[in-house]
Amino acid sequence: MTTALTTAAQTEEVLPTAPPRRRRRGSEDDDTRRTNWWATALIAVCSLTILIPLYLAVVVSLKTPEQLASGTGFEWPNPVRWENFPEAWERTNFPQALMNTALITVGSVVFTLLTSSIVAYALARNIHRPFFKGVFFYLLAALFIPFPIIMLPLVKQTAILGLDNQAGMIVLYTIYGLSLNVFIYTAYIRSIPIELEEAARVDGASTWRVFRSVIFPLLMPMNATVGILTCVWAWNDFIMPLVVLTDPAARTLPLAQYVFQGQFNTDYTVAFASYLMAMAPLLIVYIFSQRWVISGVTRGSIK
Repeated sequence: MTTALTTAAQTEEVLPTAPPRRRRRGSEDDDTRRTNWWATALIAVCSLTILIPLYLAVVVSLKTPEQLASGTGFEWPNPVRWENFPEAWERTNFPQALMNTALITVGSVVFTLLTSSIVAYALARNIHRPFFKGVFFYLLAALFIPFPIIMLPLVKQTAILGLDNQAGMIVLYTIYGLSLNVFIYTAYIRSIPIELEEAARVDGASTWRVFRSVIFPLLMPMNATVGILTCVWAWNDFIMPLVVLTDPAARTLPLAQYVFQGQFNTDYTVAFASYLMAMAPLLIVYIFSQRWVISGVTRGSIK
């Protein structure tokens, strides 16, 4: 009996053991690699709501008025009329309008990030005090005030204060975005451990040094979010520049494109060419800045 057991053990040592069977990539028992077809179909349908209007805008901008009137609008033009873009460039005075829009947008984003983050930091760290809590709810209440209600008083005040120019637009975008931005910043700052600030204060850092060296670098995900919202708002806004700006030389791209809207007709082909030209700078900015935006969000998720 002992000899048999010894022989069996020696046989197992000599024979190679079969390697464990590796699961094939994409196997049914690997739940982490399964494709959620319902979510994929939903994303595909939602993407069509962007791709179809974008395709229509490109097609219309390359047509003549006769081609646009003779079809459904989705046919690819033959021949392609590239002259719509130089005509839109000239009729809208595109370089000047682009510079005005870029100046207002960049100034609004910079001042919004600085002011909103500072106000939110003061409110988040003193929210237990009645005064700061009242200021916080006061700012939230401003979210429920429609802009048309205060539009006429705004026009009068900006004219009296001399803010009916690009500088006034930067101030207005900074102020009117304060409520939503403070709400976004405050919730995020309250999730930052207070121990980080206490450690900096032990080393002798002042309140401003704590905010500049500790808090603000941690706000990169929220800075990206607030910056994108403010940039898109200031770049595409039409109603506020229309009622505030008085100098025709200070008009922005949305106001410059209003030249295609006539009393009895609209030049759609040239207008859509100008729309694509106005949209191109934001797309270029996104292409070159998406890596920083995504990395900022990633750092915020593992903070």
